[in-house]
Amino acid sequence: MQKNALREGGKVAVQRRDLQLLFDALACRGYRVVGPTVRDGAIVYDELSSVEDLPKGWTDRQGPGTYRLEKRADDALFGYAVGPHSWKKFLYPPQTRLWQARRDGKSFEILPGGEQPPKYAFLGVRSCELHAIEVQDKVFLAGTHVDPGYQARRENAFIIAVHCGHFDSAGGNACFCVSMNTGPKAASGFDLALAEVLDGGAHYFVAEAGTEAGAEALSAIAHAPARKEQEDAAEAAAARAAANMGRAMNTEGIKELLERNLEHHRWNDVAARCLSCANCTMACPTCFCSTVEDTTDLSGDHAERWRKWDSCFTMDFSYIHGGAIRSSTLSRYRQWMTHKLSSWIGQFGTSGCVGCGRCIVWCPVGIDITQEVRAIRETDNAKNGSNSAKEK
Repeated sequence: MQKNALREGGKVAVQRRDLQLLFDALACRGYRVVGPTVRDGAIVYDELSSVEDLPKGWTDRQGPGTYRLEKRADDALFGYAVGPHSWKKFLYPPQTRLWQARRDGKSFEILPGGEQPPKYAFLGVRSCELHAIEVQDKVFLAGTHVDPGYQARRENAFIIAVHCGHFDSAGGNACFCVSMNTGPKAASGFDLALAEVLDGGAHYFVAEAGTEAGAEALSAIAHAPARKEQEDAAEAAAARAAANMGRAMNTEGIKELLERNLEHHRWNDVAARCLSCANCTMACPTCFCSTVEDTTDLSGDHAERWRKWDSCFTMDFSYIHGGAIRSSTLSRYRQWMTHKLSSWIGQFGTSGCVGCGRCIVWCPVGIDITQEVRAIRETDNAKNGSNSAKEK
């Protein structure tokens, strides 16, 4: 297939044995490839040197407060859902030095905050994660004040999406991206998109370029025009994933639903279980709360200001003179969930939830946001005499 055909959105087949060529092509273009790998009993995102670093033959079993890796019966490279990491940690790092200052006689010299961020190539980005990046783009780039660090990292990022296609009815997962219209198949926001297919002894990827840069990189990889049966196999895998979501959330009128139920008794119930540990916000790919810390050395000649991830679940986050505004666990959980699913829509024109299920999986006590919404909707419907859509 010619390069111009790639630019026109044509799909090609890339054999598993040729995927290393993508790593080589990206390295030649100055990118550091970051993607999934197995470490410490989980599939995490880290820098990769070759295709052999990918989680070949591994899958994950997920549920409320539960995450386990298991061996698959095949050698799928992307046969899992999502792990504890999100791409947020690379675009919006947990710690960022904003500026530093050094004493210069009787005054101080203000120095730039940090080094130029690297060029990252993100490999294995799921559709829900593409939507999460889009949400954070609205937060950091679309407003009056643009975050320069995020902007630099975002502009340098090369994104290789992978369509979800390996869920089955027996597999455990906490995803509900179908409910949020964020997956399982990536539709936009990528430079390249891959659909992994294992069919008997065949192992290949149906690939398509989403940008000129993606087409240029793909042209450096051995490929052939995708046959109809290959495209059909990729579509069928995505359809199976959509049919076997682990959960669902009825989002019809959810903004208004939560706004009129701020005093619902369910908030007391969830507060009795919540540990205010902030795991959900740390694992969430869209949460962006932060705090600022100033440091200095003992000599008083050097000072720095750092931005660090924070959470609305911590007591100090809502502190103003005289005390914390949200002093109870109830108020903090309600703040998080209503912001994520309701007031976020008013602020940014979109939900803050992409249905990845991380907040469910990495909650130590297994609080399930889809169940909390369902419980509130059921009593709201009973009070108002309406019926909700079916939810798993």
